[in-house]
Amino acid sequence: MEDAMKTIAILLAAGQGKRMNSKKAKQYLLLQDKPILYYSLKAFQESRIDHIILVTGAADKDYVREEIVEKYGFTKVSCIVDGGKERYHSVYNGLQAAKQYTSGESYVFIHDGARPFVTEDMIEQAYACVKEERACVVGMPVKDTIKIADEAGYAANTPKRSLVWMIQTPQVFTLSLITGAYEELIGREKELLQDGVQITDDACVVELFTDCRVKLVEGSYENIKITTPEDLKVAEQLLLTRTEN
Repeated sequence: MEDAMKTIAILLAAGQGKRMNSKKAKQYLLLQDKPILYYSLKAFQESRIDHIILVTGAADKDYVREEIVEKYGFTKVSCIVDGGKERYHSVYNGLQAAKQYTSGESYVFIHDGARPFVTEDMIEQAYACVKEERACVVGMPVKDTIKIADEAGYAANTPKRSLVWMIQTPQVFTLSLITGAYEELIGREKELLQDGVQITDDACVVELFTDCRVKLVEGSYENIKITTPEDLKVAEQLLLTRTEN
C-alpha cells in the first residue's frame, strides 16, 4: 500500500561554509545555544520520517554522532555517511545509503542542514505533493524584480515575476526516480563538466535526466539557508520571535 511506503530524509551537513568566515563549518555554529544542524534534525525527528541519513565531512562524523545525534536523542538517525567534493556527490552518497532501509519504493526528502527553519507543515505539504507528482520542491515566489544579465553585465531581459520562484529544501522524490537520475549524473559527470553544465539542486538533476515534471510547493520566506554572518543574525532574530510567540 502507498501509505506504507518508507519516508527517508537525507540531511546534508558536509559543506565547509567558506562565506561564513569561520573555522567551524556553518552547520555546527551555535544558533542561540544549539548547533544550526540541531533544528532541522529536530523537525524531521518529530515528523512522519522513518529514517534520517546524515551526510557529513569524514572528519566530523564522530563529533556529529556524539555531540549532536546522541546528545539530543535523535533516534531516527539511522546512519552517518561521508560527504563528497560537491553537493551532488554528497546527495549521491546519501541515496546509496538509503537503499538499505527500504525493500521497495520510498519517498526521499533531501534537505540542507543549514536551513534550520523547516517545519512539520512544509514536510506534510511536500509529502502530500510527492504522492501525486513523484517530484516536488519547496520554494517561494520572489518578491523582487529579477533581471537576466548578459556576459558583459548588462540586463538582457526581465522574466515575469509571478513565474519566478526561489527554490529551497526539502526537495522530495520517489527513491527510484531520484536515484536513477543521480546515477545518470555520476556516470556522465565528466562530459557534463566539459559542457559547462551546473548542478545546483536535486530538481535540476531530475529535469536533466528524466521526463518527470517537478512540482513547486510553497514553503516559507523564513526557510532561509544560513550562508553568511548576516544570515546568522537574521536567523537569531527569527528564532527569538518564534520563542516569544
